[in-house]
Formats: sequence, structure tokens, C-alpha cells
Amino acid sequence: MVKGSLTMDQQVVSPETTTIRSVVENPKITSKDVCVFYGDKQALFDVNIDIPRFAVTSLIGPSGCGKSTYLRCINRMNDTIPIARVTGEIKIDNQDIHDPDLDVVELRARVGMVFQKPNPFPKSIFENVAYGPRIHGLVKGKTDLEELVATSLERAGLWGEVKDRIHEPGTGLSGGQQQRLCIARAIATKPDIILMDEPCSALDPIATAKVEELMMELCENYTIVIVTHSMAQAQRVSQTTAFFHIGYMVEYGDTKQIFEDPQDKRTQDYIFGRFG
Repeated sequence: MVKGSLTMDQQVVSPETTTIRSVVENPKITSKDVCVFYGDKQALFDVNIDIPRFAVTSLIGPSGCGKSTYLRCINRMNDTIPIARVTGEIKIDNQDIHDPDLDVVELRARVGMVFQKPNPFPKSIFENVAYGPRIHGLVKGKTDLEELVATSLERAGLWGEVKDRIHEPGTGLSGGQQQRLCIARAIATKPDIILMDEPCSALDPIATAKVEELMMELCENYTIVIVTHSMAQAQRVSQTTAFFHIGYMVEYGDTKQIFEDPQDKRTQDYIFGRFG
């Protein structure tokens, strides 16, 4: 369940664009007037969104609408693009992630990321999970590291399938297992937040179901934000949903309300298949 109640309000962004959004009590992530530019092109316009803690929040919308761009703002991945510029304010637990004194490496350990296609390192299953804790100095010795690797794989629902071949290459796993290995790798750095960018788009239905089940379990201990093109997936796994369209966050609220009673005509048109 979402920790904190949701109330609806409206914020006028421009004469042409009205954003309907929820106000979350005690949010994990807050974004205020976030804009993203790639050179002279603006990709995001004044995004305001409060993301609840210990919940799954889905970002939906047509291709190129800005949902992945916003996701990558949360762990400052856009910083790695030379022509990208981000304005506005994003806070995690009321700490500004653009504070000059903030260590970006520590931020990215705190905000794990799972990408569209499984991308295990060309190392053993054990080393895939151990890499992050080792470089961030999160463990004191071999025993602690082994325990953390086993715990991370167990939380990712993979330990029972790989415990007897822990030192075999991670690339030898099936696609669904590789994606869960990547989730275990993200969990191993002890993050507060896990970002997932289309994590099931390259998986078959059975593997997708396992990852979705895992997301629903993980949100008991983590804040999860997922970009998905699948409206059915958003309905299955998330408690809150935001609809993006041509760079604007158009509507945000409880997932049930977004899909059953959208307030903005653009959301209605997308949900009911009139465009997308």
C-alpha cells in the first residue's frame, strides 16, 4: 500500500496545458518545475510530481513523451550526456540531489537502476552482485560479502535457481534470470530507490510475470519507479501512475483512478487507445 494519502489538485503550466496531479504526504521523491534540455531542444517541461515511499509508481505515455528522460533525472544519469541540461528541483528525503556537496557516486548507489535489456557483466553470477558492494566499501570481509550476495539474490527471487552455479557466467542465464540478476545487482548496494526503464520489454510472458511479482514484493522495502509502455503492466504492479505526453506530465494519481476515471482528455484518449 502507498504510505501517505493522495489528494487531487490542478496546476496550470501554460494556457494550453493543465496538469492534474496528486499531492503525496511524506513523499520519498519530490520534483518541482523540472525541465530537461538536450542542446536547444526542450524534452521536459515543468514536471511537478511527488513520488510515495514503499510503492511502485508507473510512468506511462507514448514513445518520446519524456518518461525515461524524467526517470534518468532521479539518479542524475542525464549528467552523462554532454548536451543535457536539467533545471528545477528534485529532492530525495528532502535532500536536493543537485546540491554541490552531494556525492553523485553515492547517489547512484542509493538509487539503483535496471535497464530495458538485461545487461549482466561478463563475470560470474557472484561477481555481478559483489561488484557494487565491493567498490562502495559496503562490506568488511569475505564472509560479509558472501552473505550480502546470497541475500541480494534471494530478494531478487534467484537464489534457489543459481546457488549451485554461483561461479558460472551470468551471461549463461536465461533472459528473465539475467534481468533478475540485474535487480539483485541493484539491490546489493543497499539502495532506497530502484528505477526500472522498461524492465520487461525484452522478456517472454513467463519471465515478465516473475519480474512483476518481484516488483510487488520489493516495494515493501524499496521505492520503485518504473517506465512501461504496457498499460496492463502498470495496472498490475503500481499503486500510482503518471501519464506523460510530449514532454509534459499531464496527469498523476492512484493507478485505479488514472485507468478508470482519468480527468484529462489526453489521458482518456491514451488510456482508451485513441492515440499512442
